[in-house]
Amino acid sequence: MLTSRTFLKRTRAGAVMKVVREHYLREDIACGAAACEQCGQQPGEPRLEAQPSGAASSLCPAPHYLLPDTNVLLHQIDILEDPVITNVIVLQTVLQEVRKRSAPVYKRIRDVIANPEKHFYSFTNEHHRETYIEQEQGETANDRNDKAIRVAAKWYDEHLKKINDEETIQVILLTNDRNNKEKAVEEGLTAYTCEEYIKSLIANPDLVDRLACVSDEGKEIESGRIIFSEHLPLSKLQQGIKSGIYFQGTFRANRDNYLEATVWVHGDTEEYKEIIIQGLKNLNRAVHEDLVAVELLAKDQWVAPSSVVLQDEGQNEDDDENEEEKENSARRHLFTPADRRIPRIRIETRQSSALEGQRIIVAIDGWPRNSRYPNGHFVKNLGTAGDKETETEVLLLEHDVPHQAFSQAVLSFLPKMPWSITEEDMKFREDLRYLCVCSVDPPGCTDIDDALHCRELENGNLEVGVHIADVSHFIRPGNALDQESAKRGTTVYLCEKRIDMVPELLSSNLCSLRSNVDRFAFSCIWEMNHNAEILKTRFTKSVINSKASLTYAEAQMRIDSSSMKDDITTSLRGLNKLAKILKKRRIDNGALTLSSPEVRFHIDSETHDPIDLQTKELKETNSMVEEFMLLANISVAKKIHEEFSEYALLRKHPAPPPSNYDILVKAAKSKASFNILE
Repeated sequence: MLTSRTFLKRTRAGAVMKVVREHYLREDIACGAAACEQCGQQPGEPRLEAQPSGAASSLCPAPHYLLPDTNVLLHQIDILEDPVITNVIVLQTVLQEVRKRSAPVYKRIRDVIANPEKHFYSFTNEHHRETYIEQEQGETANDRNDKAIRVAAKWYDEHLKKINDEETIQVILLTNDRNNKEKAVEEGLTAYTCEEYIKSLIANPDLVDRLACVSDEGKEIESGRIIFSEHLPLSKLQQGIKSGIYFQGTFRANRDNYLEATVWVHGDTEEYKEIIIQGLKNLNRAVHEDLVAVELLAKDQWVAPSSVVLQDEGQNEDDDENEEEKENSARRHLFTPADRRIPRIRIETRQSSALEGQRIIVAIDGWPRNSRYPNGHFVKNLGTAGDKETETEVLLLEHDVPHQAFSQAVLSFLPKMPWSITEEDMKFREDLRYLCVCSVDPPGCTDIDDALHCRELENGNLEVGVHIADVSHFIRPGNALDQESAKRGTTVYLCEKRIDMVPELLSSNLCSLRSNVDRFAFSCIWEMNHNAEILKTRFTKSVINSKASLTYAEAQMRIDSSSMKDDITTSLRGLNKLAKILKKRRIDNGALTLSSPEVRFHIDSETHDPIDLQTKELKETNSMVEEFMLLANISVAKKIHEEFSEYALLRKHPAPPPSNYDILVKAAKSKASFNILE
């Protein structure tokens, strides 16, 4: 079945274009219920359980599926991610709206749907013949979507009754929209607010703490005491920014004074690059790193930055409380974030005694106009404050480092062990196992991703090679392993462990160029003269067999030793000599040096706690490896530019703009002792 809609659209050039949109409706879209024999379920497709085994509810003791609307999905994602909540129908209507309004929430719900243990099912109701509805004339998009959700819930209710089972599975519509709930009940549907349903879960009272606190604007006005101005609508803000009345920028809270902040203005304006904001009312509920619009006061009201250190003590005297709120005060607490730039957050919890002294995660839900503090809800307990594992978790979360265990979907793309190189593999690779290749890395390194070699040719020139582990052989584009690696982006090293970008089987084994084992590599090989001038360059996929895995100190000892003259040592000396010439040439050509001291932790062998810290001593071998990695990158960049000139991207460090030094120049000029020359 096909529906179509035709409308006229004016292009930027002023022409009128006719647009026809076709919408296909089908009858073969499955309901997702495992017990349903009418729908043609695909093998391996995520399914709702035949007999839902979710948490027992006092409101609905019978087996049931949950069907949340858009607002529940947007605001209660922490609840939906909890292991207790299973067997949920996520409608296409809801997913599309969530995708428009919040990309992070959309990604989280897609991850939940992909988890087979959660039994979430995405139902394509917008393309099902019996659940698709047209938007009526004069009907808002929001009202049409609410109706589509109710129609789909009604269809599920009737469809599941046809299953030949002892007990019919109910469908519960979860909505926090009062009008939507009333209409659903009138239409014979079972509907509850998210709060009603969660409070009805008999064995999970702690889940109530994770309910997002959605502010009620009506209550704010009724309270009779408004602290903050109302936020302007987006359309008015955009118009004001365009006309120059408002400035758009990033809000930066002051770490030492909670009543002061700066806004770094976006764009090329030099006059108003940084705007100071002072006073609780003027800050108007902005949170650190928010994108905000600001309006300048008259010049006679401008003030200088304050030097006062002022910390919020978290008192509640500015908040009005009615009798009902006072009764609930035992459950209301102020959460103090680790980052002082984030305001305290009011949460409601029944487990305050258990959470005292713990590191917890809290989400901000909203900030009412009549409250000094934003409302939020408890998300997760990380552990005891000061505990090493807990603080490590906090560090990773604060810096948005993905560190969860690799999923089974990711691990399923790893090669089966035992693994070996086949004759088919060798057809497409150059065999370089005869070369005297070695690696030079920090002590304890197991993820060895590069190796080097240097040998003299018959014509008197030198052959130098950089060999990089060929991870692309094991990770195919677009699969789950590739997507997870792209999301992580890099391996993160902590003092006692590392967070791998790829599973350990690859990082520390099959893609690690360990000594005396055959490994796949991508090799960049140069022919050079003794003055480190490149005569020829070639690239090849290869198989290598490293002859030694050395530390920087071990490699330096070989270079400095007068008694050692083996092939590995000779190779290292050749590499070191060429590296010195390459480095001098780079520096003479104006290379930018951005080096910072590296540190090394000494770890207790029993407790695995860091007990000492020292600056790493940089040896010639550190610089040697660095120079050849740089040279390999330069050679690859040149090759890309030659072969794909239209797609080659050049990364360079432009001259810093003078505005970067404004504060430093002004501070220097205020001192008679010195001046900065521009």
